[in-house]
Parts: sequence; C-alpha cells; structure tokens
Amino acid sequence: MGILQVQNISLSFGDRNILTNVSLTLGEHARAALAGGNGEGKTTLMKIIAGIMPCDGGKITRTKGMRVSYLPQSDIVFRDGTVYEEIEKGFARFQSNLERQHEIERQLSEEHSEEISGENVDNPQSNFSKSSNESLLMELNELQESLLDSSYYDREAMIFSVAKGLGFSQADMKRPCREFSGGYQMRIALAKVLCEEPDLMMLDEPTNYLDIEARTWLKEFLKGYKGSLFLVCHDKGFLDDTVNEVYELFRGKLTRYSGNYTFYENQRRLEMEQLEAAYKKQQAEIERTEQFIERFRYKATKSRQVQSRIKQLEKLEPVVVPSHLKKLQFSFPEPPHSPNDVVIVEDMTKKYGDQVVFSHFNMLVPKGQRLAVTGHNGIGKSTLLRIIAQKDDAFSGIARLGVGVKVGYYAQDTQDSLDMEGTVFSEVQPYGTESSIRNALGSFLFSGDDIYKKISVLSGGERSRLALLKILLQPANLLILDEPTNHLDINSKDMLLKALEDYRGTIVFVSHDAYFIKALANKILYLSADEPEFFNGDYDYFEWKMDQRLGLETSKQSSSSKAATTPKVAPSGVPNTIATQQGQKSSIEQLRDYVAEQKALYSKGPSTSEDRAEANRRRNRKNKLKTNLKELLEKTDSLELKISEVKALMNLHENYSDAAKIGELAKRLEDLEAQKEETELEWISKSEEYENEFGQDE
Repeated sequence: MGILQVQNISLSFGDRNILTNVSLTLGEHARAALAGGNGEGKTTLMKIIAGIMPCDGGKITRTKGMRVSYLPQSDIVFRDGTVYEEIEKGFARFQSNLERQHEIERQLSEEHSEEISGENVDNPQSNFSKSSNESLLMELNELQESLLDSSYYDREAMIFSVAKGLGFSQADMKRPCREFSGGYQMRIALAKVLCEEPDLMMLDEPTNYLDIEARTWLKEFLKGYKGSLFLVCHDKGFLDDTVNEVYELFRGKLTRYSGNYTFYENQRRLEMEQLEAAYKKQQAEIERTEQFIERFRYKATKSRQVQSRIKQLEKLEPVVVPSHLKKLQFSFPEPPHSPNDVVIVEDMTKKYGDQVVFSHFNMLVPKGQRLAVTGHNGIGKSTLLRIIAQKDDAFSGIARLGVGVKVGYYAQDTQDSLDMEGTVFSEVQPYGTESSIRNALGSFLFSGDDIYKKISVLSGGERSRLALLKILLQPANLLILDEPTNHLDINSKDMLLKALEDYRGTIVFVSHDAYFIKALANKILYLSADEPEFFNGDYDYFEWKMDQRLGLETSKQSSSSKAATTPKVAPSGVPNTIATQQGQKSSIEQLRDYVAEQKALYSKGPSTSEDRAEANRRRNRKNKLKTNLKELLEKTDSLELKISEVKALMNLHENYSDAAKIGELAKRLEDLEAQKEETELEWISKSEEYENEFGQDE
C-alpha cells in the first residue's frame, strides 16, 4: 500500500499548455476516474505519473517501495512466448527475492561443506562465521515467509483465473501471443497488469476490447482489489461501479469531484447550466459591442466610445464551455416507410469450414424493434449482422429483408470504404446542407480545421467515426450497427444514444457498452456456445439472468435508499421466460403471433393535453416576438425619418446662423440618435431570443 502525490505538474507543446500546475493525491485504496474531452491530455498525465513521459515542472512523490503499473489504451503487441508465459511476467516482482534466497542457500551450503571437511576447527573466525550464518538464516526465513504470504506460489491458479475471466480458454494459454488479434493482445497486457497486483493500478480505457462477460468479470475483480485504482474509461456503468471520485482535466487544469461518475455528471450539469447562461450572455454582449464598433467606427463623434469598447473586448476573459460536456445534437433523416416484418431469418445454417456458427436458426425482427446482439467475442455477432445486411450469402436457409427495407449498415471495417484522398468534409458533403453537415461533424468530434484534413492522415478511430457518421446521414428504416460507440467519448455516446432513441426506424446492433444497451434495447439476443437465446425483455432482465449464471448475484440498495439491502429479483414488468427460438424451430407464422402480442412495446400514444398546452404556449410566444420585432423595425424607420428631418432643418441658413436654434436642433438630434441606438440594441436582443427558441429559418 502507499500514497502518491502529484504536485504542480506542468507540460507545454510549443505555445500550447497541456498541463498547468496539476496536483492530485491518490491515497490507499483510492478509486478515481480521470475525465475530460479528447485531446485534453488524460493519457499524457497518466504517462507522466507512470514515469514514462517527462514533464516541464512539478514533482511526483510516492511512499517508499510503492509499485505503480500502467496499461495504455492501445498499441501493445507481443511477439514471443505463449499467453501463459507473457502473463506470468506479472510476477517478475518476486525475482529479486528468489535470487537472494538462492544466493543465501548457496552460501549456507558452502559453509556447511567447510564445517564437515574440518576446515573451521580451531579457527578464530569460526565464531564470526556462526553469527553470520544465524543472520543469513533469519534473512532466509523472512524471504520464505514473504513468498508464502504472497501470491507467488499460487501464481498458476491466479494466471488461469484472470485469463479465463478475460475470455481466454485453457487451450489458448499454450498458444503463441503473436497468433492473437490486437484486441486480444491488449487483454494479455491487462491480465499481466492485474497479476502484478501493484499498489496503484492505472488503466487507460481497459474496457475497449472487452465483451460484456469480460467487462462484468473485470468490474468484480476491481471491486475486490486491495490496491488503488486510477482509470480512464468511456463506459458510464463501469465507472459508476468502480470509482468514488472523479478528476476532470480541462484546458490544462484538474478539478476533483467526490462521488461516482453519475454524481460527477449531475454536479457538472448544474455548473454547465450556469456556465452556458454566462456564455450566451457574454456572446450577446460581444455581438452587440462588435455591431456598435462596426456601425460607428468611422463617425468622429463616436470615436471615444468605439475605442473604449474595443479595449473592453480585448480585456474580456472568454467563458469557455468544456467540449466533453457541451450538449451535442444529432438527428437522423426521416426514415422511409417500413413493412411490419423488417428482418426474416428461417432455418439458417452458417459454417466456417467444420465450425458451425448457426444451426437451423430462426428470427423475426418487427418494425420498431431495437434488438441488441450480445455474447463472447468470436461467437458470431458480426457474422449475423453481415448476413442480415445482405453482405454475406454463404449460408443455407433464408435470411431476407422485408419489401421496402432500406439498410444503414455500420461494420467495424466500414472505414475501408472511405476515399483516402478526400477530406473529412467532402466525404459527407452530399448528405446535407453545409451548416447541417458542420453541426453533424462537430457532434462526431470533428471541428475547426479538422474538417479539411485528408482522410489519409486520420487515425483509425477518427476514420471509424467518420464512416459511422456517413452511414447515419443517409435515410434508412433499418440500422444495423456493429460496435457504433467504440471510438466515441461519453458525451458523443450520449448524443448518439439520444438520436437513436428518437429514431423511428428499426435497429439491430452489437455493443459491449452495458449503459448503451440498457438505454436503447427492448430485446436481447444472446449468442453463446449453446443455443442462441432471445430474452424477451430489456437489459435489466438480461443482466439479472447473466448474474445468476455467472454466480455474481449480489444485493443492491432498494430504490428508497434504505440502509438494508435486498436480494436482486427479476425486474418488474418483464416476463420470467426465455424463448429459445432455435430449439422451438418456430415458423415465421408462429413468430408473427408472438410479435403481435408485443406490439405495445413499440407503439406510441397520442399527444397529451400537456403537449398541446406547450404547443399553444410556444405559438403564442413566437407570435409575440414576431410582433415585437416588427414594431421595433417600424420604430427604427420612424426615428431615421425624424433624424433626416432634423438634419435638413440644421442645414437651413436661418437655423445654423441662429445659435439658440442650432443648439436646440443639435440636442434634439442627439436624443433621436440615442433612441435609435437603444431601439437597435433591443431589436438585436429580441432577434437573439427568437433564434434561440425557434431557429433562424422559422
């Protein structure tokens, strides 16, 4: 155990400050998350704490002997050795103790041999030798007890347990690491870090390559972990179950929030409401000031006021809304008309050589359903999606789409279809107006000059995001999505989730993000080594059944926040049956009967009286603002006419030659111009109100 302190860490790249006087303390059994937008420096800070990257200033102190392990989010490749041999390197911390133990045993053995040979008889050094031996024996005893108290002698059991939890079979343990994909290479690296049992474990996106079962296992492992934990993760549910404090990195500065991730979001939401209000107010002030400067820049009588306002703008400290907390919005094009039966699969069998992936499989996806396909990696989830999307016809049986079904299909390798010589903007330009495309790109983390980057220079994650956006911008009544959230941060995930919740078509998707599935799915298809199972309920019901099977059922706090806990039971309103359609070999007609019983899940009722009242309120508000704007324009025109009339009077000889008359007219002109400026500013303010509430095009 130990304590780590980070004090005033700073780092700059060129003229950009990545970290500015960052400080934090991770005490014993800390459970902390590091939050922040893409590019804010989260990974950089972790690497500095881990000693992998230097910083410009500050210091890091830790308890003597404290061990720190760091898992990067990608780019680990193992070439040599088997899976078992690589994970076993997590026990390398015992090597020095073992070497010292062997050295002591060698010395004692040599001393014993000398005594037997009689070389130490009547030797004055013998007493010293006996004392030395006693010291060595004590040290050897301490080393042996230390090893006995550790996990060293249980390492084989621990290695197999951790590997199994992360999705490796017993046969995998003897396979060379180089045979595994990039995702499984990262699992090997994670397994090795877990076996290191450091005092502080720092994990950068540890769930990126894990399926639901592995995520569940890792979550439970970390709950029981005795050391401290510091992690970056884009899975809300995982964070809520594993951390009790959140550090937010924004514009180089670190802020601590006590509580889990949901608590942090709620706190930040309140702050954001105040921040956004301040931002809008400041932007309105800036716009009014700039309009005043532009309007009176060349008027000598206003030069002092113009210069004063220019200086105000220069001194203004801008209000900045954190990118990872901005309210991003994205909406789908209106889906075409859809038939009632969207996907029909009958007696479908799929094989890869001798390996049977699906055998006599039946499935019906009705209009409006949101089906989540889950299961271990490599079990056939992506294969099923390819078959449904009509991208794979190497199977027997029937897998077809209803008449008029238009598919939007996102696969994990869809990025290969992008034009490498084109730009981010040109790739999606055909699918909307310039303003709508820019807004959509911003929601998918492309902003500023990023939209003019060549696709060839984008990272793999950026290409995946662009490919996903390209598909979502095209009208479709069936979305087939394979891991759509893999390269999105939490804010962008929320944006996509909200858009999918509002989408009026049918969705079949694969995701390993429990929060995402829980919010979106109304039916679960679970693929395993046994028969595929359809869970006729939401994710709560599926999770409850999975917890039972994995032996991980625990007590949860009641909804009334009582101190006592009650055993988890099946969620209310969910049927306590599981329809195994493969085992029944149901015909499509039988499946339609079942679907008819479930129609209530997908139908929406008529608007409520509250909805109608809100619509009337908005209509009245809109008409009132339109009237105000019209009246203000008419008042401005009237004032301009009066100003022209006064100026004409001031040009008459009988007036400008009379000091009293010209003085009176000048005073009147000043009053009229002040009224006009005030009216114009009021018109600008009302215009902003109208645009904020009803948009520019209404």
